[in-house]
Amino acid sequence: MIKGGKRSGAGRPVGSGKFGEPTKAIRVPMSEFETIQRCIQNQFYRLPFYTHTVSAGFPSPAEDDKEDRLDLNELLIKHPSSTFFLRVSGSSMIKAGIHHQDILIVDRSLEPAHGKIVIASLNGELTVKRLECNGKQVTLVAENEAYAPIDITEEMDFRIWGVVTNVIHAV
Repeated sequence: MIKGGKRSGAGRPVGSGKFGEPTKAIRVPMSEFETIQRCIQNQFYRLPFYTHTVSAGFPSPAEDDKEDRLDLNELLIKHPSSTFFLRVSGSSMIKAGIHHQDILIVDRSLEPAHGKIVIASLNGELTVKRLECNGKQVTLVAENEAYAPIDITEEMDFRIWGVVTNVIHAV
């Protein structure tokens, strides 16, 4: 029923939504719809990005101007539907810059290749190692001399879950 140009009883009662307040519809260009929806659903936002480099040697004058905005998801995640995160336990990859309690960004859509760091399931247990392929021989190699390389044999239950693309760790 329409009263005074407005539909009565349409939608949910005012103040009954997640935020307990009235809502307002907005129109967005279709070309931006997916980006906006992703931002809303995943609470992504762009952070200030200063394109001036910082010296790791002698100090240089600081720049006050931020030149762009940076979305860490765009920078770190190339294939969102096939990407997941894992927390590291142990020190077998320390020389690759992967430390205990770091967070790994892993992409399942990337092809595992010789020299890549991968997440592998070996006899039901997950491990992070560098993949070495020499002919038909596959070896998982730690980046710490305290850990021996693991030669993969046909008797082992071996699967690669994904390729590590980035490491997040505190300094």
